[in-house]
Amino acid sequence: MSKKIKLGILGGGGDSLIGILHRVASSMFDKFEVVGGVFNPALEESEKFSEEIGINRDKIYKDLDHLIEEETKLPAEDRIEVVSILTPNFLHFPMAKKLLENGFHVICEKPMTTSYKEAKILEDTLNKAKTIFAVTYTYTGYPMIRQMKEMIAAGELGEIQKIDVQYYQGWINPIIHDEEQRNSIWRLDPEKGGISCCMGDIGTHALDMVEYVSGLQVEKLLADLNYVYSDNKMDVDGTVLLRFSEYVKGVIRTSQIATGEENNFTVKIYGKKAGLKWEQENPNYLYKLEDGQPMKVLKPGHPYNSAFSLDGTKLPPGHPEGIFDAMGNIYKGVAKAIKGEQYHPGEFPGIKDGVRGMNFIEKVVDSHAKGNVWVAMDK
Repeated sequence: MSKKIKLGILGGGGDSLIGILHRVASSMFDKFEVVGGVFNPALEESEKFSEEIGINRDKIYKDLDHLIEEETKLPAEDRIEVVSILTPNFLHFPMAKKLLENGFHVICEKPMTTSYKEAKILEDTLNKAKTIFAVTYTYTGYPMIRQMKEMIAAGELGEIQKIDVQYYQGWINPIIHDEEQRNSIWRLDPEKGGISCCMGDIGTHALDMVEYVSGLQVEKLLADLNYVYSDNKMDVDGTVLLRFSEYVKGVIRTSQIATGEENNFTVKIYGKKAGLKWEQENPNYLYKLEDGQPMKVLKPGHPYNSAFSLDGTKLPPGHPEGIFDAMGNIYKGVAKAIKGEQYHPGEFPGIKDGVRGMNFIEKVVDSHAKGNVWVAMDK
């Protein structure tokens, strides 16, 4: 019986949605065991929370420095091996850098850092550490997104000619219109959230998804952002035109003020021969569109899907799989990498995805600030 990987978590205590998501996902394939961490800035709160979720207090620490100090004293077989960072954005970089420098594997929430410069430093740090690093662009873990990626790679769509991604939410709508609230939450504070709210939070999901499924990279972009109020320093809505090459174009449309929307993430890729469409709120349906043919609907778990899609499918056809399963597939891929097992290169987003995301955010903000002009992404 193989030993479970010892997982520590930073943040995600209390009723945090992201905390529950990571804990459930890490347990799915019996590869990880959550053994400790720093769930809350207050040690007493962390210890109380650890009792609530059934974790021994032995590995609950007052802060990251204390965790590293104590864990590195232990024999390798007793140490926390990988740490998931679920804190506000401004803590991602210093925490990830310190963990890598001390030999830990890292799973980091997005955006990876608050600046492109930090992302490049983190990439250099990882190259020296030679450990495993994953960024949780969760939606890449859905079986039908993996099927979409494989179908495009196999040429079923032909040459790609149009990409359209929409990510609409409405959660910030009541906050942005209340002056006190919009000036008090961390997501709209550049010191804690970085230079972008909407593009940093969900726009990077869209950018990563575009490049993940299509196999193409954005070369240039033009952005138009909306801040709604003059005293609000971070975007809450925006549209970005994309150029992958001279004749392959696309668009990313994101909003956190789309009133009534929940988590409307839609991905549409069109080629010369066919198109594919996927909607996150109905993730078990992948639609294939062809001229002169009836629309085809592909669903997970069937033998007509690729081996990569089937590897990420946990239930028989007709049984819905969702975001917990998608995140679980990312953790599964990380476990394979840590154990030195063979894995598909698309099983989890890595440092380069995080770096691309930060480059995207800064280029989008730069394009908007310069009067909505085309700017080039770094290669």
